[in-house]
Amino acid sequence: MTQPSTARSGETRVTKQRVAVNEALVQVNDFATAQQLHRWLQEADYKVSLATVYRLLQSMAEDGLVDVLHSGDGEARYRQCVTEGHHHHLVCRVCAKTVEVSAPSVERWAARVAEEHGFADPEHTVEIYGLCSACRKQGSADQPRIDVK
Repeated sequence: MTQPSTARSGETRVTKQRVAVNEALVQVNDFATAQQLHRWLQEADYKVSLATVYRLLQSMAEDGLVDVLHSGDGEARYRQCVTEGHHHHLVCRVCAKTVEVSAPSVERWAARVAEEHGFADPEHTVEIYGLCSACRKQGSADQPRIDVK
């Protein structure tokens, strides 16, 4: 089991619940909602409330330990970061396959636009939705799993 690492802002208290949520993220190995992770935890006989799952995921996201995907349905989806450092995502609208990508040109563009408007220290999130090659081959474009608006 992977142990949660410490937060960038200080020491993170490692609780049984935090370890359980981390274990769920390892097992899921894809983007999942807090409800999906909570259901997995219950099925695996972990005693963690849904509110605690939400709180821990938010904390882990703030600490840079999980990626957060915001889709059009308003629900955040989480998974453990595969790539260290700032990155972006290509996401299949049908099967939710996700590829992490670095995009130096996006970073330069964000810095330039911020500077042009008198802003400093810009932060951003870029998620590009499309159809992966497997879903295109299957003709699955009519059945999106991820609602992007």
